[in-house]
Amino acid sequence: MKFLDEAKIFVKSGDGGGGCTSFRREKYIEFGGPNGGDGGRGGDVIVRGAHGLNTLIDFRYAQHFKAKRGDHGRGSDMTGAASKPLIIKVPVGTVVLAEDKETVLADITEEGQEVVLCKGGDGGYGNARYKTPTNRAPRRSDPGWPGEEMWVWLRLKLIADAGLVGLPNAGKSTFLSAVSRAKPKIADYPFTTLHPNLGVVYSRGEEFVIADVPGLIEGASEGHGLGTRFLGHVERCGVLLHLVDGTSDEYLEDYKTIRAELAAYGEGLDEKPVVLALNKVDALVEEEAEERRQALAKLSGQETFLLSGVSKQGVEPVLARMLDYILEDRAANANLSEDGDIIEEEPSPQGYSPI
Repeated sequence: MKFLDEAKIFVKSGDGGGGCTSFRREKYIEFGGPNGGDGGRGGDVIVRGAHGLNTLIDFRYAQHFKAKRGDHGRGSDMTGAASKPLIIKVPVGTVVLAEDKETVLADITEEGQEVVLCKGGDGGYGNARYKTPTNRAPRRSDPGWPGEEMWVWLRLKLIADAGLVGLPNAGKSTFLSAVSRAKPKIADYPFTTLHPNLGVVYSRGEEFVIADVPGLIEGASEGHGLGTRFLGHVERCGVLLHLVDGTSDEYLEDYKTIRAELAAYGEGLDEKPVVLALNKVDALVEEEAEERRQALAKLSGQETFLLSGVSKQGVEPVLARMLDYILEDRAANANLSEDGDIIEEEPSPQGYSPI
């Protein structure tokens, strides 16, 4: 299945059904009066987070989604049936944007979450609604209200706990395959990874998801290489693992390049917790690897790990540090209400300690 993380679709809710103009006609009832029913309500257009989807490829072949209109009203005071809503299933992590690609209409972050994009039109009134003591035989009935319609953008941001960043051929796919059962494409040329890959990792009895995105190069924020279009998939991550190729002669400049591109992209990526690792140390002499690690740690001002995805050297310490950040992020999110406010726990009564 091809990976597609952005699609533009047209959505339209159903029009309301028209009201009915009708009069009661029965034997021996001379003045039956109006009995036209109201029209039914048009169907809503709803987006729902679905299980088992991780791409928007389905929306490449179907771009128009229109809900059915409500049924018309009938005589004998029968109201038209309302139409069922049209449900559009999208992967969890999908953001629905207006046509300007800036206004967020919905953010689907949980399975089963539903958001109404377009409300169906109300049904029109039948002539029974307009009878009065002075107007006993109204012939007025209204058409249904039109539904809403719009073009929207669907943008997928994968739900992952950690994200891998680095230059092409920094060893991100090799690391992902070493710590999970994911089988990304691995080769000795740059830009082997052309779309994000996910892997489930188990560490210290915990489970978390790592996202591997295509490598960045200098000028990616200006569209060079594959650009930064895939960085949206690590915006939701609690921690980033920055891999630096230890065999590169310009490993310090490589580090600066990635940090500059993350800062240029924005969206808070340069402010996220980062675990820094010097990768491919199995190809270096031990003294040289340690020397380069110290130089990178001095430049970055943070702890730097020695790592090898091929030999799995240093994998456990890196995963442990990533898990620490992930657990902190999960705890912080658990203390947030749906509106984003911090939920403060009520203080316990004096002298009472919970068991």
